[in-house]
Amino acid sequence: MSLYLTYFIVAAGLFAFVAVFTMFGVYAERKVSAFIQHRLGPTETGKYGTLQVLADMLKMAQKEIIIPAAADKILFLAAPVIIFIGVYLGFVALPWGPGLVPANINIGLYYVFAIISIETLGILMAGWGSNNKYSILGAMRSAAQIISYEIPAGFAIIAVVMIAQTLNLQEIAMQQGVLSAERIKFLGLWDVTHTGGLLSWNVFKAPHLLIAFVIYFIASLAESNRAPFDIPEAESELVAGFHTEFTGLQFALVFLAEYSMMFLVSMIGVVLFLGAWNTPLPNLGGVKLADWTTGPLWGILWILFKSLGLVGVQMWIRWTLPRLRVDQLMNLCWKVLTPLAFLCMLISGIWRLWVM
Repeated sequence: MSLYLTYFIVAAGLFAFVAVFTMFGVYAERKVSAFIQHRLGPTETGKYGTLQVLADMLKMAQKEIIIPAAADKILFLAAPVIIFIGVYLGFVALPWGPGLVPANINIGLYYVFAIISIETLGILMAGWGSNNKYSILGAMRSAAQIISYEIPAGFAIIAVVMIAQTLNLQEIAMQQGVLSAERIKFLGLWDVTHTGGLLSWNVFKAPHLLIAFVIYFIASLAESNRAPFDIPEAESELVAGFHTEFTGLQFALVFLAEYSMMFLVSMIGVVLFLGAWNTPLPNLGGVKLADWTTGPLWGILWILFKSLGLVGVQMWIRWTLPRLRVDQLMNLCWKVLTPLAFLCMLISGIWRLWVM
């Protein structure tokens, strides 16, 4: 009984975190966009507009859930739930610190990418179930984009897995700091096993992994339908894309899934490339900064700091770059990112055999 209670508490804790992050993310995005584009952002509701998100939540909770007369009611009602659950379950295998992982799965990385791909199914269900030509067009665009960009993202991730030799995300995290049981070399040359810090992160273990990280990050923007890859919900021609017909709490679930996905892909990138919960501070002689700043509470702090940093970059990019056309989007995926990611994967195999 106590085991099931633990599962319930962990699940509730993850949901609470996702909800709080979404509230923070919506407010932060409005303020960041206002700062970048020299606008004010929310100012009236609460001090500095801090209660604006809460007001929006109350507004959506009071709105009626309208089901179009010609819609497929089962698909229409189930789609937002499936979209959110597909993203929410991805957090299960992600490590938050030494010994802090909801489910320490040996194939954790495989599980995460299998489960979040369900989101594509939910998006197709939302478009088809709405029986709206604009929603269907947005859903088809989204499915094509997500499936296409999973290819370079997958190759970039395999490049890391070939270096780490494991799919367990906690083990990948352990290999990037002073707690590593394996020898760590900075760029394959300098032994930094006991130095730790920034120098032991995967992105610095081999030169090509920096390129793999950039490829993954670009692909993650497309996976999240974030600008400049937001053609599935391009307001200029599709109004709102696949969620045009959704109102009230259904729309809120879709929105919750989008911001959850932003944090999820950022956290996966941090775990795979940027040291996960390991400290960026190295041991310098007798000053053992890495040893002092490594632990469960420090781990939560570091992984939040790094993941939120990547989320901030996502927001920065959204309000800086113009939206890509669909042909530009596919050219970037198939002609640039996929060959580069495949090359990174090949180099990882050679690096593992001859350098490590």
